This record gives sequence, structure tokens and C-alpha cells, in this order.
Amino acid sequence: MLISTATETALQRETTHLVDDQPYKGREYIGSAPKPGTAGYGQNVAGDDAPQAYLVSQPPHSTTRPHFHQTNQFQLFVGGGGSVGKLRADPLTVQYAGGNTPYGPIVAEDDGIQYFTLRQAWDSGAKYLPAMNDMLVKGQQRQVIGVKSSYGADQIPRGDGATKTEFLIAPTTDGLLMQWLGLSPGSKTTLPDATEGGGQYHVVVSGSLRRAGQDLPAMSVEFASTDEGEVEIEAGADGLEMMLLRFPRAHSRKMRPDS
Repeated sequence: MLISTATETALQRETTHLVDDQPYKGREYIGSAPKPGTAGYGQNVAGDDAPQAYLVSQPPHSTTRPHFHQTNQFQLFVGGGGSVGKLRADPLTVQYAGGNTPYGPIVAEDDGIQYFTLRQAWDSGAKYLPAMNDMLVKGQQRQVIGVKSSYGADQIPRGDGATKTEFLIAPTTDGLLMQWLGLSPGSKTTLPDATEGGGQYHVVVSGSLRRAGQDLPAMSVEFASTDEGEVEIEAGADGLEMMLLRFPRAHSRKMRPDS
């Protein structure tokens, strides 16, 4: 399964919800995003195994309280600035938080902060701590941070067929991977095998990704499930800068000591 959502499509799915009396904007890309303030939000509500991806625009000087989710997720910070916990969260910072891993608070500065929430499976929303500590399953917490300090159109290579890659987190033995890729205009490459992990997201940072004759511009998102294997990508006329974020395999018994 390969799901591709262009920026323009997601813009039509943008809504605003109050979180602690602050207006947060959410833009749905893949699946249904949780809606703060609605019945079942943040509760132990059963969902399906379909991926869930959306963009959050958190307003200036707001704070998202510490919380956890019941599924694995990446958060890719793409705009504004602030912090998550004790760490800076400027573009392009990536946080991987395994299911039942507490994190936060997320604090937005003067320009607010924007981040993609990219989940392996559906989740009902934030389980705030300490109020919902009884829902937290302990023993398998995992948080990994990767940072790409240099990004933007000037990072896209210009030679014919040129490709650059950089690991933010090199592949672990259970498949977790964070990788930046830059492709020259019109060039193609094959991505790391999705079957080596638990599915993966492709986020267009700048330029465009050509898929089925359509150019997916910056802030477009794809999800490739494990049955897609090795996915080929093609850069648009202005080249492509992309983040690849691959989940670890489910129930893996092998893990690097440092991961």
C-alpha cells in the first residue's frame, strides 16, 4: 500500500480546535486525526491499524502538556521554533516516540511551532500526565531524536542524476531509520526497503516528488506499508528534498543496546 497526499489536498482538511483554551490548527493528510474536545479524545478507544498523519500548527507561546500515545509515532518539526522536553525542536528535528513513551512538554516560541505527527497506526489523541498515568503501559519506552541542521532548496544537488543522502539515525537492527535525501531535477532513486521496518513515511521538504504523473510539492506526505518493499522516487523539475522516516518492525526481539 502506497498512500500519497498532496499539500493542496491536506489544506482542504484543515480545522481548528481548542487545546487548553489555545487555538491549534490540524491538517489531515492520511487517516483521521484525533479531534481535541470531542467524545473519546485521548481515551482508550480501539482503532484500526491504518496509518495516521497530520500537521499541527501550535500557536505562539503555547504549551502542550506532557503526554503519551498508545502507538509508535514520529514528529517532524518543520516550522517555527521551540522545545520538546529539554531539547530544541527547530526544523528539521525528528522525534521518534514508541507507544507508551511519555514526552513533552512541547513549548512554542514567538512564531509558534509546526510539526507533522506521523503514526504507524491510529491513536485517539494525547493521554496527559499525570492524570492518565493508569493507562500507561510501562517497560518498553523508547525515544530517539535526529536533527538535520542544513536543509532547503540550496541543499538539492544540481548535477545530472545526482543524489545526496544523510542518516539522522542510521538503520537499527529492528529497522528504525531516519534519513534525509536530496535529488537533482528529474533524477530517480530507490529508497531503503520498507519491509526492513514497520512501514515508512516520505515527507517532501522542498522541491517536489513526482508520483503517477503528479508533482507533490513541499509539505506533501506519503506512507509506504511493508508490502511495498523498495519504493522508487523521482524528483520534479526543481529537484527534491525529502525525509524518510521508517518505523521499527513490530515485536522485534533484536535491538541495539544504544537504541
